Amino acid sequence: MKHIRIENLIGESETGIHNSHCMATHLAPPLIELRHVSVVRAGCMVLHDLNLRIEAGEHVAIMGPNGSGKSTLIKTITRELYPLYDPNSSMRLFGQETWNVSELRSMLGVVTNDNAAFYSRPITGRDGVLSGFFSSVGLSRHQKIMPGMDEKTDEILAWLEIEHLAGRVIGEMSSGEVRRVMIARALVHEPRALLFDEPSNSLDVSAQIELRRTMSKLAQSGIALLLITHHLPDVVPEIKRVIFMRGGRIVDDGGKPELLTARSLGSLFGCPVQVTKQDGHYHLVS
Repeated sequence: MKHIRIENLIGESETGIHNSHCMATHLAPPLIELRHVSVVRAGCMVLHDLNLRIEAGEHVAIMGPNGSGKSTLIKTITRELYPLYDPNSSMRLFGQETWNVSELRSMLGVVTNDNAAFYSRPITGRDGVLSGFFSSVGLSRHQKIMPGMDEKTDEILAWLEIEHLAGRVIGEMSSGEVRRVMIARALVHEPRALLFDEPSNSLDVSAQIELRRTMSKLAQSGIALLLITHHLPDVVPEIKRVIFMRGGRIVDDGGKPELLTARSLGSLFGCPVQVTKQDGHYHLVS
């Protein structure tokens, strides 16, 4: 693809240019840097004095049981929620403390399973992706499609191998197909990172496998992945670091071999488990 950074990185990797990109990424400001961040929702403290640093280009999974604070952390990162004021507290994204939210969303794409708005009227897969340029749900008459938008949309659909969904109405797609269209939509601004919020929820086995293949492809292309999940197989092989959350706190942070063990995961989820590994993927058995 001519205009999409992810394809350029793949094509350049054999020339040595990709190595230069990796060095530049290493020298870039952290993707996320939280210091003593606490967040209150509905009068209750949900995040407690979080300290977290994720480097640019790093692939990270954040895991924890329901109610551990994962969703609140996401909403804090995406500026839907704000930390309590504290002179010792700071929060930087891509090295900046203050952001225009629309500009931030073009750099940090978000993929969730909450796509109900796209079922409200007949929006095709292609229009769903195109509307990502405007941060709208589908397209309206007053929105002007600028030169290059159509071409980039088609290139992303082709790169994700979902051209066959371009003319399909989103409301008639399977959950897995909708999820792939939403990934394409998140890519239109060529974000530096993608945040996946419980991406395999509601997907059947085949769709889960396809989703994980897509996440691996994105990671290999040079886009940083930040994965929020409690499904162990979602942690694709390219993700090397895992963070455990429980009770609104970070309780562990390290590499997969150290944390994705029966003992550590059993402690995190509060029940005895067994862990197996196959083809770079970990699987949890209760």
